[in-house]
Amino acid sequence: MSEPDVDRARDGGVRLSAITLNVNGRSRRLDVDPRTSLLDALREQLRLSGTKKGCDHGQCGACTVLVNGRRVNSCLTLAVMRQDDEITTIEGMGRPGRLSAMQAAFVERDGFQCGYCTPGQICSAVGMLGEVRAGWPSHATADVSSARIELTDEELRERMSGNICRCAAYPNIAAAIRDVAADSGADIAADSEAAGVDPVPRHVAGHAAADLPADVPADLPADVPADVANPERGPV
Repeated sequence: MSEPDVDRARDGGVRLSAITLNVNGRSRRLDVDPRTSLLDALREQLRLSGTKKGCDHGQCGACTVLVNGRRVNSCLTLAVMRQDDEITTIEGMGRPGRLSAMQAAFVERDGFQCGYCTPGQICSAVGMLGEVRAGWPSHATADVSSARIELTDEELRERMSGNICRCAAYPNIAAAIRDVAADSGADIAADSEAAGVDPVPRHVAGHAAADLPADVPADLPADVPADVANPERGPV
């Protein structure tokens, strides 16, 4: 840890740990209960509500983020374990008017309905294509010794099986992923390297202070989504 345990107790005497997380290209200092999951640290303390809490058991994929370019269920890893890692959430993927290739493909292909699983689906898809380019086989890979993996229907279903869409938008999700996979390697690589993108929260990015809703303060910090600034707006 970057510092010793914080010498003060909160919430019934639990000793907190002072940590620094690198999220979407920015270093953020937090005091957390050592038992806090990365998911809860992102949502409850950093107010990055794009990462969703679904099952909280690593079975639905709604909380998927990228850690050092690899997809991780943030509900299954502790925040204190991720201090030296580069973490990318959906907020760091792109911004209105400047969507990443995968985000734009999901919009174009209508790869969502209620949208609750979509941030996890997008993060997982980006990480998955990185695995394919690196030649990592899956359970569905016909020839594990081949340097090139063909993204067949079976291969795609297997690799994305950890991300559940209860609205059953799977055909459109698969189509969006295929669009990105068919594009130039540079476009796909740009998604996988999203940790270097200058983060602008999706709720306020691209808007001047005068364009923000009346109930959002004009001096809203850059790392606080607009729907968090006013609790009555209620982020999901």
